[in-house]
Amino acid sequence: MLTFVLGGARSGKSRFAQSLCDPARRVAYLATATAEDEEVRARIARHRLDRPSAWTTLEEPVGIAKVVDQHAPFFNVLILDCLTLWLSNWCREYRSHSPEQLELSVLEEIERLSAATRKSHLIAVSDEVGCGIVPESALGRRFRDLQGIVNQRVAGKAQTVYQMVAGIPVLIKQRNGASFS
Repeated sequence: MLTFVLGGARSGKSRFAQSLCDPARRVAYLATATAEDEEVRARIARHRLDRPSAWTTLEEPVGIAKVVDQHAPFFNVLILDCLTLWLSNWCREYRSHSPEQLELSVLEEIERLSAATRKSHLIAVSDEVGCGIVPESALGRRFRDLQGIVNQRVAGKAQTVYQMVAGIPVLIKQRNGASFS
């Protein structure tokens, strides 16, 4: 099962995704951030303090589908936080690819991720980057466009989709039979 939580920066996405989990269940938190500077290290530390100590933290900046596939049988819920940082890491890892090759490889990874959600409940968190200003650089515009494509693909596969607006979750899609555990 796949739940998708989408929203702007600092909109409460991570906190809401965590609130969907029953603390008595086995939960893994898959972090995609890499601690490249002091600000990011501080943010990672704050996020760790916000999570229950019983949760397992997994860290993977690029190969998220493989990690979800390997760990899903051992957890009731996995939280993937977040797809935007993952996409940034993926673009950096595969920067020698043409834009077309890059998009194809990203969508293939999303397909693998979707297949892995058959083993457990995945809550994927992502930024909505298409509602802000138009990026000045061609690279920034390509990233924004690719993030929009990723978000559309994940939302299309998800049973449940929330959009966070100023800390308030707005349910925008729910297929029958979707439940949280």
